[in-house]
Amino acid sequence: MRVICLDIGEKRIGVAVTDPLDITAQAVETIWTKGFTKDAERVLALCEQYQTNRVLCGLPLNMDGSEGFQAQRSRAFAQKLSEAGLNIRFQDERLSTKQARGVLLEADVRRGRRKDYIDQLAATYILQGFMDAGGWREDEPTKIELKGVWHMSENMNHELDMEREDIVELVDEDGNAVRFEHLMTLEHEGKPYICLVPVDPMEDVAEDELVILRIDTDENGNDVYATIEDDAELDTVFEKYLEIAEADEDEE
Repeated sequence: MRVICLDIGEKRIGVAVTDPLDITAQAVETIWTKGFTKDAERVLALCEQYQTNRVLCGLPLNMDGSEGFQAQRSRAFAQKLSEAGLNIRFQDERLSTKQARGVLLEADVRRGRRKDYIDQLAATYILQGFMDAGGWREDEPTKIELKGVWHMSENMNHELDMEREDIVELVDEDGNAVRFEHLMTLEHEGKPYICLVPVDPMEDVAEDELVILRIDTDENGNDVYATIEDDAELDTVFEKYLEIAEADEDEE
């Protein structure tokens, strides 16, 4: 299935799409923004035209990896598309506009015409980078949100622990214990996070869904595993997990 990519700006949205074989990215058009509702209607029409529900949204992060106003605006528009039934993913778009501007300058495109092409060309760069990194894989894990604060169990099954060093058992505030497979511990903006997958079936949790918890410290100095209430924080850590996991796969 083809992938449509959006370079979302305040005045314009650049659009690109993969070829039928999902190998190369091709520029499509520039949408001049008329508000989220009208813009979403145009994106839905393009998805129908290319027979896809996959939409990759460029995420304009700051150079230090943090998110500013424009990144939040992109997430808000993506949420609108998600509510309309589209499957949304994000891609770091830092420097894509600069690359597009350089190409237009080299091609000697007149200044007055550059704004007609720069956003769709930037979308092409974002999409091609995404495809070169592996593209849209259906087996990519999705994140889930657990509520409350969890603690490491003191009654871990030691026999199981010896067989599987990657298994941890966490206990919620109500004393319910759940076993998880530990996938990764990573750091973001100076804070540690743990990425887990439930070992045993959990209610309302699909198989292989990813759990991300922030490692905090309670008033007694003990580690606690807190759920992430901020969607932007959760999405950013999830994207970082995917980047590290993909890099590890490439090394193998």
